[in-house]
Amino acid sequence: MGARLRVFLTRKQDRTLLNLRTADVPQKVKERGEVIRLNTYGWYVEKIAAHVN
Repeated sequence: MGARLRVFLTRKQDRTLLNLRTADVPQKVKERGEVIRLNTYGWYVEKIAAHVN
């Protein structure tokens, strides 16, 4: 298995991704934003995958 990727966001970036949840964008975009945010909070890929399906 390769090295784990860790993402770091500023507060403004985090807020932008959070706002995608209610924005008029495709569901895929909303899910990708949520995946990035969960990674920022330390979730591992396996846990994120189970959460998002």
